[in-house]
Amino acid sequence: MSYSRVKNRYQTVAFFVVLAALWGGTYPAVKIGLNDFPPIFYAALRLDLAAIVLLLYVSRSFDYWWPRDRRDWLAVFSGGIFTLGGHSVLQNIGQQTVPSAIAAILGGLIPVLTIGFAKIFLPQDDFGIPELLGISLGFAGIVVVTQPDPANLLVANTIGQVILVLSAAAFALGGVLIQWANAEMPLSPRTAWAMIIGAVLTHVASFASPTESLRFVQLSLGGLLALLYLGIFVSAIGYLMYFHLLPQLGSVELNLVTYGAAMFGTVFSWILFAEQVTSLTIVGFCLILLGFVLLKRKEFYRI
Repeated sequence: MSYSRVKNRYQTVAFFVVLAALWGGTYPAVKIGLNDFPPIFYAALRLDLAAIVLLLYVSRSFDYWWPRDRRDWLAVFSGGIFTLGGHSVLQNIGQQTVPSAIAAILGGLIPVLTIGFAKIFLPQDDFGIPELLGISLGFAGIVVVTQPDPANLLVANTIGQVILVLSAAAFALGGVLIQWANAEMPLSPRTAWAMIIGAVLTHVASFASPTESLRFVQLSLGGLLALLYLGIFVSAIGYLMYFHLLPQLGSVELNLVTYGAAMFGTVFSWILFAEQVTSLTIVGFCLILLGFVLLKRKEFYRI
């Protein structure tokens, strides 16, 4: 194997690990920022920053950076409404009552849900017993992680966990709808415009919410640093790294970054907030991971 190929392989591994670490920091950063900002407004500011950074980048780097047809706009709105806007808003609301370590684990459900939605909107592959088993294991993993109490399902923590599952579902559905749109617009400009759509809709939702007001904003150094981290490193730089890795690894391997992010998020939360990680949490995460492997077993055989 040539030196350049070995170097490229190590660079790819390094990019993958850095991306997982950046996205893993999402959960503690959200928890810190929620002390200073209302949840929906906080999500809107994050998307504002990412949209500005990415739009400056794509306008200088791409000739095809403006949506041109119906498929482009469908992809942009799908990403803006579900993957970015809906996911960010629901994540921030859910993390008001859920420890960030648990939120990180629930975020690992995204690959499983992505495949589930793909079976509905993109039914190219057969859907058999292994796929059903994979989805069932993923669901069992959620139950183990969240440990719902049937006698008290409406407590704040349980509702927050349900909201975080919906957040993961929004991210997954948006990604599938983007693929279904089959747009010709490059992925990076598409992401920049999706962030603009997501930011606008999120600002509207914040303005319309009776529980949100600018008077609730309490600026602190920690809150501002968390916002900058989410907007620039997690959203803007993170997505650019994601699209850099996509042609090299393919979607199967790259989807595993979600599990890496969950692991980093759990460790960060343990270090920063001393949040307890129980043996059941680890078991639940392993079940989710096993479900994903079953769903994508054919692609793993080809790697």
